[in-house]
Amino acid sequence: MTDSARQPVDILIRRLDPEIPLPAYEHPGDAGADLRTTEDAELQPGERALLPTGISIALPDGYAAFVHPRSGLAARCGVALVNAPGTVDAGYRGEIKVIVVNLDPREPVNFKRGDRIAQLVIQQVEKARFHEVGELPGSVRAEGGFGSTGGHAAV
Repeated sequence: MTDSARQPVDILIRRLDPEIPLPAYEHPGDAGADLRTTEDAELQPGERALLPTGISIALPDGYAAFVHPRSGLAARCGVALVNAPGTVDAGYRGEIKVIVVNLDPREPVNFKRGDRIAQLVIQQVEKARFHEVGELPGSVRAEGGFGSTGGHAAV
């Protein structure tokens, strides 16, 4: 089955705030469904807040949801997510909350109830079996990390 023929996965959702829209995809082909906040908030430069979304979900086993930043908020306002992407495990049934931070050095950012604050991406995830070994097999990269492959003028 090709990706274009893949059927959507059914997600059970509980609306904790009846006035806030359910997550929705803004455009066809979008990977993330928009999450909205249920609260007004003002963040001063460098300040962070935990914003509720008014929803909880039940994911099928083998799936996880990932809370990603919204690029427009990052570009226009300097808003980032502290733990991006946030992980919602299949067994979690509590309210999804988003940890936002204002990285703008001068301007506060204001959120109003109902504002889109993040995106929820649902993905199938693999379970791994971990096998302890004395040494790992070799590779071309070996232990090179943290910029070892170059790619930036300062390197």
